[in-house]
Amino acid sequence: MENSEEKKITEETEEAEAETAEENTEEKDPRDQQIEDLKAQVEDLNGKVDILKNEYARAYADTENIKKRLQNEFEQRSKYMIQDFARNILPVLDNCERALAVETADENYRKGVEMIVKGLKAALQKEGVEEIECLNEPFDPNWHQALMSEAKDDVEPGTVIEVLQKGYKLKDRLLRAAMVKISE
Repeated sequence: MENSEEKKITEETEEAEAETAEENTEEKDPRDQQIEDLKAQVEDLNGKVDILKNEYARAYADTENIKKRLQNEFEQRSKYMIQDFARNILPVLDNCERALAVETADENYRKGVEMIVKGLKAALQKEGVEEIECLNEPFDPNWHQALMSEAKDDVEPGTVIEVLQKGYKLKDRLLRAAMVKISE
């Protein structure tokens, strides 16, 4: 009898296990599989969104850098756009100043040349061109070009004692170095 009871218990246990297995297979709803698929799809899409956000941030940064560079180039170009013209007009100004240095009997001629010189200087100054003051100043190779030197007892060595050709700067940039004679 014990055997039959054991058999009965074993059969009941097997039946219970079979029912549980059936319930487990029945509980596996197709919607659960869809939910799992959708979760995986969401994770994949979130990864793609992160990649696209990163690419967008890089593209935006590149655009901002290009914008800043172009703005800087525009400002530099605007600031120094007269540079070539000023370099070409400086010899004309030099010639007018040389003409003024020559003695003449015709006072109207002299006044006309003075007016031209004043007009040229005013126009250049309006655009930011300034003469480099260097007479009796220490020699500065950034602004001066030494063509000659002369020994002078009453002047400190390295001082500009004569300006052979005036130098000019455009705002903060050298336009033409002053050609000078310095003391030894």
